[in-house]
Amino acid sequence: MPACAAARPSTETPAFRQYAIRGGDGIDRLVVRDMARQPLGEQDVRVRIRAVALNYRDLMVARGTAGLPGRSLVPASDGAGEVIEVGAAVTGLQVGDCVISTFFPDWRAGPANGHVAARALGGSMDGVLAEEVVLPATAWVPMPAHLDFAEAATLTCAGVTAWHGLFGLDPIPPGGTVALLGTGGVSIWALQLAKAAGLRAIVTSSDDAKLERARALGAEDTINYRATPDWGAAILEVTGGRGVDRVLDIGGPDTIGQSITALRMGGTIAIIGRLTGAAPARFDPAALFGGAKRMAGLMVGSHAMTHDLARFVEQTRLRPVIDRTFPFEQVGQAYRYLEEAAHFGKVVVDV
Repeated sequence: MPACAAARPSTETPAFRQYAIRGGDGIDRLVVRDMARQPLGEQDVRVRIRAVALNYRDLMVARGTAGLPGRSLVPASDGAGEVIEVGAAVTGLQVGDCVISTFFPDWRAGPANGHVAARALGGSMDGVLAEEVVLPATAWVPMPAHLDFAEAATLTCAGVTAWHGLFGLDPIPPGGTVALLGTGGVSIWALQLAKAAGLRAIVTSSDDAKLERARALGAEDTINYRATPDWGAAILEVTGGRGVDRVLDIGGPDTIGQSITALRMGGTIAIIGRLTGAAPARFDPAALFGGAKRMAGLMVGSHAMTHDLARFVEQTRLRPVIDRTFPFEQVGQAYRYLEEAAHFGKVVVDV
């Protein structure tokens, strides 16, 4: 691949800074520490991180509801930067290349399993909220050439999850319809990808201003779920009683029932979150088998999916939506802003 067009003049030193947090200690216990550079292994790549995108999962790790509670680690999974050193046995990457991280460094392709899911950046292993990161070459993917670092950093988790939910399950027919819940990072990524692929998108939110912005991005229909609690039936109505081919459900317990209602016969719900809490979901199984409907849980995606997404984004010249960018010294404020849930699109840290 060509040298990174967006690279800045190198100011690398043997020491660098990284953030750390112990799972369950909360956002206020985020600390920054000075680190000494360590030698590379033969298959390793050292990347100067230029931007990190945050996800709701990062809040969960801080609260101790995801990852490994009680363990200290470098948080965050989504990084973009340039390669500054490669191990002796590395092929396919070279100094100067622009890259993005992959969520599961060991998940190359194919179905997920316990082995490939055992190591996840910023959860069960150190993540990318640092000035430098060393990971195996298989943990990096070339970033789309037209994006800047902040935009590229948003692909790793939210972008790949949206890609997996739309294109990694059973095929959606040409011109098909998808329902996207909320206007956070995954849902807005899914909206942009759906429109680029020629799909009809229906977006729900409790904020009319955000719904207006979703329409500006191409959503054909929008529904305020607070004003219309029976939004599943509303989706049926706007689709002429047919229902949607796919629902990307980020809510979990409080939204599954409505998502099932909104789905067409034979359609699929991609379960990608539980923002409404950890309580057990309650729904009538007959609503699934009576309509030959399916639910599939997603675990972000593989290296191959990340590569496919990056290639699609480059081909379509898609640019992800960034709500706000914070400097590296204000990571705590970035977490707090994400926690407020007022964002539209992604929250990014400029390293």
